[in-house]
Amino acid sequence: MTDRTGIFAGDDPFVIAQRWLEEAEQSEINDPNAVALATVDATGLPNVRMVLLKEISPDSFWFYTNYNSAKGRELEQSGKAAMVLHWKSLRRQLRIRGTVTREDGPEADAYYASRSLKSRLGAWASRQSEPLESRTALMAKVAKITAQKGPNPERPPFWGGFRLSPVEIEFWADGAFRLHDRFVWRREHPENEWEIHRLNP
Repeated sequence: MTDRTGIFAGDDPFVIAQRWLEEAEQSEINDPNAVALATVDATGLPNVRMVLLKEISPDSFWFYTNYNSAKGRELEQSGKAAMVLHWKSLRRQLRIRGTVTREDGPEADAYYASRSLKSRLGAWASRQSEPLESRTALMAKVAKITAQKGPNPERPPFWGGFRLSPVEIEFWADGAFRLHDRFVWRREHPENEWEIHRLNP
């Protein structure tokens, strides 16, 4: 792609994505790593919600959640997901689609240990996505868990990571007169070579 220069330049989409995220960290006031994560339920009905992207590795995008939550169950059932990061200050978007794999080993342990104590205890207390009687009941559960688990709780077995291995990554940047610049990297399987195309706005 002779015109894939400037912010689109590079031979590795993960490196470009990391560069864009680092630029967003300098300009976005709140949560530059916030992503809209899309899944589908057993009937094919879509679900979307905001989560925090925690890592861009050399081959995937990582986030963490309760495995028993709606998104956790849907990710396990379908094995697929899509996400989009939108950086309004930069007028850019990053769209990703691919397969997901549960990651509940040392990486999940390390990330869980890096969270604040209240967040770690909250992960134990919350039955995410299930009906809740009241806020008071939730806080009582947190107090009970705090007494049980103490100041160094282990990672819950129902909480950990997912990594999205993309088969498609699209880099989008705002253009004058809504003639946006779009480049998509596509491959049939995560182990295949990428094909790169410029898309119409």
